[in-house]
Amino acid sequence: MAAITVARKPLTFAERTYLPQILGGLRTTLRHLVRRKQTLEYPEERPAIPPGYRGVPTLVRDPHGREKCVSCQLCEFVCPPKAIRITPGAVPADSGRDHIEKAPQAFTIDMLRCIYCGFCQEVCPEEAIFLQNQFSLSGYSRAELVHDKARLYELGGTLPDAHYKWDRKLAAATAPGRAH
Repeated sequence: MAAITVARKPLTFAERTYLPQILGGLRTTLRHLVRRKQTLEYPEERPAIPPGYRGVPTLVRDPHGREKCVSCQLCEFVCPPKAIRITPGAVPADSGRDHIEKAPQAFTIDMLRCIYCGFCQEVCPEEAIFLQNQFSLSGYSRAELVHDKARLYELGGTLPDAHYKWDRKLAAATAPGRAH
């Protein structure tokens, strides 16, 4: 089979001098010079966060300050990069949480591995893990970006409980006439 030769049209004088390309670049530069300011003075000015933004995963407490996580480990199993590690532990008998089988002894999220997919929030049956609107996460070492349980609760804080699951469970567990 013979090679196919493609005939090219000859360049014009303007194309040979590169003037159209240079003028096009200068036009782009001039447009940027007269355009209004695009830079934000970060961290004083922050960009608007769009609705549905998936930010940093954190643990939250219920309105009474109780730990919501029951160490079911669903978030750990569903996490694609395996950034979540949970060590289940026993619930102290005198904690007033008799309706819970276990609580996390240790809960860590490696933010260097997290891909902010939101699967952990979607799968959590107790609404204990939420993605916050925080988009700037930094640290001086890798160890600072592995958040333990205390840091996750510090970032998450307390969220209003839309379903009051804990109050219903606690009321059912302490109802009169129920055998313990």
